[in-house]
Amino acid sequence: MRILAVADTQHKALYDHFDPARWRGIDLVESYGKTPPEGCDPVDGRVVVVKGVRVAGLGGSIWYNGKDLQYTEKQMARRVRKLIRLATRAGGLDIFVSHAPPKGIHDLQDKCHTGFDAFRTLMRELHPKAVLHGHNHEVYGRKERESEVEGVRVINACGYYDFEI
Repeated sequence: MRILAVADTQHKALYDHFDPARWRGIDLVESYGKTPPEGCDPVDGRVVVVKGVRVAGLGGSIWYNGKDLQYTEKQMARRVRKLIRLATRAGGLDIFVSHAPPKGIHDLQDKCHTGFDAFRTLMRELHPKAVLHGHNHEVYGRKERESEVEGVRVINACGYYDFEI
């Protein structure tokens, strides 16, 4: 399955210089936002099955200034435990989508761009094929786009990332 992950920033290839021929063969588009585009199923706190692929997500970043969609590690751990139960009932998880990265993978040194340890728990327990996140843009100094951690692909989808599973 060919997937186009879209996160955080508007990339010129998707907007200013959009070429439909470039995206032929895309089977699934993963986009993160408070209000998903028309025709998309939100995955925040849910497991959604698309063409046999089980996708789930959790929005938000680590608590750093108290504004919208920020969670303490303890709050996110509760959300992760609930999602693990839902995914287990669905027979597992193929793709996990989040705003923030898993802790220690693609995160940055400042509090705002630190990932969640609870996502590492999810990775260990559900072992999805891919974990997609945004939040840590290349302009912040993070150049690494894809890593493999304990057999799980972790992808920073800022802008966009085209991949297959």
